[in-house]
Parts: sequence; structure tokens; C-alpha cells
Amino acid sequence: MAGKQDRGPRSLDRASGQPLWIQLLADLRRRLDADEFTAAFPGELTLGAEYEISRHTVREALRVLREEGRVTAARGRAPRLAEPAEIQQPLGALYSLFASVEAAGLAQRSIVRTLDVRADGVIAARLGLEESTPLVYLERLRLAGADPLAVDRVWLPASLAAPLLDADFSHTGLYQEYRERCEITVTGGQESIRAVMPSDAERQLLGIGSDIATFSIERLGCSYGQPAEWRHTLVRGDRFGVTAQFSARSGYQFEMSAPHRYEGHQR
Repeated sequence: MAGKQDRGPRSLDRASGQPLWIQLLADLRRRLDADEFTAAFPGELTLGAEYEISRHTVREALRVLREEGRVTAARGRAPRLAEPAEIQQPLGALYSLFASVEAAGLAQRSIVRTLDVRADGVIAARLGLEESTPLVYLERLRLAGADPLAVDRVWLPASLAAPLLDADFSHTGLYQEYRERCEITVTGGQESIRAVMPSDAERQLLGIGSDIATFSIERLGCSYGQPAEWRHTLVRGDRFGVTAQFSARSGYQFEMSAPHRYEGHQR
């Protein structure tokens, strides 16, 4: 928490050559990080007066904060702090986390931690392959707005997925790239979801404390019945939820099974 001397607006430097709205954006981020606006977020006129800038300049900075999911604003209404959006996923449906984040109104991007070819006997066996089969491995930190949402680890048969090594996964969905670059469409598969306590390293990546659990999602994705991916995703429990549909005729349809213990190499 910043001290009192660090609170309040800082003067913008009109001689720096950096656009005023970018300077304003940086200072508003600083003040947000210091929890300065817990009572209320100032309106456009107030910010304009505080920083001695035009309303247009204020709006440019607020536009980015809205895209990051940090404030909300509607036409004719003052901006306010945004509540953390919960990403909803339907049970029993093939989904893309990329699409679901953007459907929640948040900017989606990924920090690619690893993209290479490796062997992993445990994962290869789950894909129905020989243990020494080369696999394309992709590990990403997924962000929703400005905040970490999930650690996503995916293994794909290199014989199918080698062209993905040239893809930029910082802002694109895996399934789209898989389809366009490799002509592989993931059409279904099996998935298990369970609540787990993440490791200290995973907590640090996700930016969460010891009081928040995570969802562990394991997926065997298939392309017309043939295994095409094994995925392990660790999602923040405070930002992710699942939904189910039921009917009087069919009720809930689900199977109970013992979850896999992941024994592959983690980074």
C-alpha cells in the first residue's frame, strides 16, 4: 500500500513528447494499484480538472482502462471501478478459453512461456502414442484484461502440430491456429474438472493468495475420434465458473471418475 505522500494525481509533463493520455493512463494505473479509488472513481470532469487536461484526453485513458477490465463506463454515466468478471464455461461443450474471455467483455492475451518439441511418455500414452513420440508443447499464462486468469499447458502430436511452432500465441486461439495451419479441427473429447490447491509457483504466476483455490481442467481433445491434444489448465477459482443444463427428461448426465495425476515435466 502506498503512503499518503504517494497518493493523488501527479503532474503530467507536456514537454516529454509522450502523449498526455498515455501519461494519464500510467498515473491512473498507479493510483488504482494503490487502492486510491475504493470509495468512488472520479468522473471525466473531475479528472480533467485534477490533471488540467481536456475531456478527450481523459476519455482516451479511460478507454484503455475499460479494455483492461479495470473500470466500467456507459454513455451518460460516470466511470466506476469494475467488479472482477467471472469467466463462465458450459459443462458438456467444447469451448475456447480465448473466446470465453472476450465474450465476457475483457481483452484476452497470453504470455507464451514455452513453445517447443519434447518427449513425455505419460502424455504420449494418454494420446494413444508410443512413449518416445515427439510432442509440440505449448505453455501460456492466460490473462483476462490486465489480470492473470489461467496457466495453460498443451501437448500435441508433432506429426500433426509442427506448423504451430511458427505461430504467435500471444493473442490467438489454439484451435483456430490448429485448424488454419495444420487442417486439424478439434471436434470433441473428454474433460475432467476438479478443485485443487495450486503450488506456490503457480500461485505466484496467477497472482493469488493462499485463500484462493483453483480449478484443474484436464482435456483429451479429439479430431473426429482421433486424439489431437492433451491439455492441463489451471484456472483461478475466483474468476472462473462452470454452468450446466438439465431437463425433466434427461436430468443431469455426468460420470464420476478418479482424476489423472499429472506426472509430466512442468516448468
